[in-house]
Amino acid sequence: MLQSDQIEELLCLISALDRDALTQQFQNYRGRFPLDFSPEFLHTAPLERLQHIFFAICLQNQHLPQACQAA
Repeated sequence: MLQSDQIEELLCLISALDRDALTQQFQNYRGRFPLDFSPEFLHTAPLERLQHIFFAICLQNQHLPQACQAA
């Protein structure tokens, strides 16, 4: 389970990502289930929506993305 400081770190990380970096996170994230978002969706969905989806994925998997773990 993610600790409160890890959740805060995750929120900061995701909010700092631009669309290209967030798209890379979606494409490279290794969780308990595969992510299958079309490139069109990743390029046209509002950035805030993508951020919320990615945050939910990280919480569901109880796993920080690699960029967050390296910090």
